[in-house]
Amino acid sequence: MGVLGLLFCPRPPHRSSLAAFVRYLPALSQPAPATASATAIACPSFPPSLRPVLDNGLICGPAVVANVLSGRRTLLGGRKGSATLDLTRTRGASTLAKAMVSEVGLTKTATPVVPEIAVKSSGLEVANWGGDLLVLGVFEGCATKSEDGKFSNSELEALDALVGGLLSVVASEEEFTGKSGQSTFHRVIGCGFKRVGLVGLGKSDKVETNSKVWRSLGESIATAAAAAHSGSAAVVVVDAGSLSDAVKKTAASMIATGVMLGSFEDMRFKSDFKKPQLKDLELFGLGSDADLEAQLAQTIQQCTGVILAKQLVNAPPNVLLPSVMACEAEAIAAAHGDVMTCKILEKEECEKLGMGAYLGVSAASTNPPKFIHLCYSPLGAVTTKLAIVGKGLTFDSGGYNLKTGPGCMIELMKFDMGGAAAVLGAAKAIAAIKPEGVEVNFVVAACENMISGGGMRPGDILTASNGKTIEVNNTDAEGRLTLADALVYANNLKVDKIVDLATLTGACIIALGNDIGGMFTPNDELAQELTEASKKGGEKFWRMPMEDSYFEMLKSNIADMVNTGGRAGGSIIASLFLKQFVDENIPWAHLDIAGPVWKDKTGGTGFAVATLVEWVVKHKKLS
Repeated sequence: MGVLGLLFCPRPPHRSSLAAFVRYLPALSQPAPATASATAIACPSFPPSLRPVLDNGLICGPAVVANVLSGRRTLLGGRKGSATLDLTRTRGASTLAKAMVSEVGLTKTATPVVPEIAVKSSGLEVANWGGDLLVLGVFEGCATKSEDGKFSNSELEALDALVGGLLSVVASEEEFTGKSGQSTFHRVIGCGFKRVGLVGLGKSDKVETNSKVWRSLGESIATAAAAAHSGSAAVVVVDAGSLSDAVKKTAASMIATGVMLGSFEDMRFKSDFKKPQLKDLELFGLGSDADLEAQLAQTIQQCTGVILAKQLVNAPPNVLLPSVMACEAEAIAAAHGDVMTCKILEKEECEKLGMGAYLGVSAASTNPPKFIHLCYSPLGAVTTKLAIVGKGLTFDSGGYNLKTGPGCMIELMKFDMGGAAAVLGAAKAIAAIKPEGVEVNFVVAACENMISGGGMRPGDILTASNGKTIEVNNTDAEGRLTLADALVYANNLKVDKIVDLATLTGACIIALGNDIGGMFTPNDELAQELTEASKKGGEKFWRMPMEDSYFEMLKSNIADMVNTGGRAGGSIIASLFLKQFVDENIPWAHLDIAGPVWKDKTGGTGFAVATLVEWVVKHKKLS
């Protein structure tokens, strides 16, 4: 099968100029051209062997080709798609996984190293397990000793005998009692495994409501495995028999999550990096039925979505342009063509839909906006239709209300697309999990908020796609403007429920800190659904009030509303602004994730992907 490639200049040229560069490349079965280069940016549908030499050039995906040749955007993948390319050599790959070079700074992007760990529950006796690293999770109190110096807990005493009494000695010398945060690892000889470790879990009566304990255990395993270059690991929760079946399943899932995410390090922009060695993880004593295995499989898929979200948030703005984010969406659709379709709306198409608020924000940037619509369609009948909308500002300068001064965080404004990252991460996971009966529409209005003579000014009046007019009194309150048109678009899809996510307000960080997201919704049932999903996913949201009287601060003398109110209650006022663009008959929730989407020491967190996946999968069970 031949592949159609498209070459174009660093700056997007006119359609007529672009079409002049169209050429046919060698068939996939042919050897790579002698002049092939890995420095060209590659969109997901073209394998590395077909990258021609380009000076800061780009190879576009089939949707872009279709747009140039026919003047419209075509769907990619799925039963509704029309792209007919051989994707067998790129299935599962993403744009960020391709070798890339940015136009600004010539920054090369290395292929990311994503952990590939097989996780399974084991019915073996621990004494018969052979591998590199055995980790024992110990509750506080289980490490107490009797008068003869032996562990009072019979299970821990048997494991101690297995390693010749080493655990008893270590516990005494290092005063290990099982408190949360304690850990110790040691080399052993004469056993089927090479190293053994003790990790404290804290008091057992607290694990019922704290999944963080189990995730921390998994992270400890990942850290120890990396330090010892371990290829295989096993974990035993001492006295797991005292736990309920529900807690055991939570423990298994969260331990696997901790190991997977703890093994990932984003090193795409470093000159030297190492690959994770851990390939196998076995869980002892936490069950071994089909339901648990299915849950573990879902956990692994969920983690791949979280890792994608981390990569997207970490990517610098000179690499992750709106067009690159659109290519990421196309990659997801291409890898799951049986259930996923992708539609990218260009600026002209957004103009036809009247998206004046979104286009007002993007007007100053030389990088064109890309409106992304991914749709997951289950193989069977659809009983529930959902929409998940994410804020996609790949960089936010603040516009004419430029971010300046201490605390403005302009250097971190690459993470202003954290909502979009969560949406695309969830899309990737959902496409792999394939929940039955639920259709999910993933919507992102991707763009940049920059400054230029043709950009949005304070005092401008924008007209959104539902006809409402907005007086711009602050160009740095741009996210809600892009979300306004994205929410109207989602409403027009006739879905049953809508959830939007955004790094929307600093006020929410002040209110809830860096670990908790804010939840705003007038619908109690939807609030309960999201609360339960977040708990199962190991994330924290706090429902915030939506005081309707605060909307008075958004009233304008010459337009329907202004885009910001006063400083007091800023996150509440932002949610009331968004409410104006949602059909009151459709249950809707706004999640402000400005705080937990980023950590200074580690970068992007992938926050909210787990909550979204659990929320969607719950609808599968209800279908």
